[in-house]
Amino acid sequence: MNKNLEEISDGKIYGLQDMVRAACNDCKGCHSCCEDMGDSIILEPLDVYLLQKNLEIPVQELIEKKIELRMVDGLILPNMMMDEKSNCCVFLNEEGRCSIHSFRPGICRLFPLGRIYDEKGLSYFLQNEGCIKQNRSKVKVSKWLDTPDLKRNQQYLVDWHDFRKKMEEVIEDTADEKTVKTITMFLLNTFFIQPYDVNVDFYEQFYERLARIQAVLR
Repeated sequence: MNKNLEEISDGKIYGLQDMVRAACNDCKGCHSCCEDMGDSIILEPLDVYLLQKNLEIPVQELIEKKIELRMVDGLILPNMMMDEKSNCCVFLNEEGRCSIHSFRPGICRLFPLGRIYDEKGLSYFLQNEGCIKQNRSKVKVSKWLDTPDLKRNQQYLVDWHDFRKKMEEVIEDTADEKTVKTITMFLLNTFFIQPYDVNVDFYEQFYERLARIQAVLR
């Protein structure tokens, strides 16, 4: 574990079968993690697919009303939008509860855990200054993530992370601004703007798009 990770975590690395002190009584009476998040809630392709599927809203409408596009490490990626008046997530309802909890983004399922990507795959750490709830109880990491088809999801997250890192390196090494814009827009359109078929398995569609874009960029 590097020094920075030691400073922001409890000093432990967790696997899916480990117990971690993250459970907080269903966040009863609290939604602080849904406030003042700025542009930190970066969405992944699966998040957009689930929003499109469950809200029955076209991607373009989602971008106009619920999510916004931001530059992240050289790539244009969608972020969860904050309400202008309350500075809370736009999906927080009047009772202070998440209105999309059953299909919330991966980063929301994860909190207050963080992900670690390395040559072994994917592991987790508990953020020191994450959830403000005191006296949290222990829960198995896999149960806390509450993610269907978890094995496939873990591999997808690793593959998406690796692909993003490679694209960030390509963009960093590309001097021509026009070429950089072409690449970033191509990535955005391929993984986010082009609608997913909500009646077809997400992972099949993701890997088809990943293979297509890798073939083009070779």
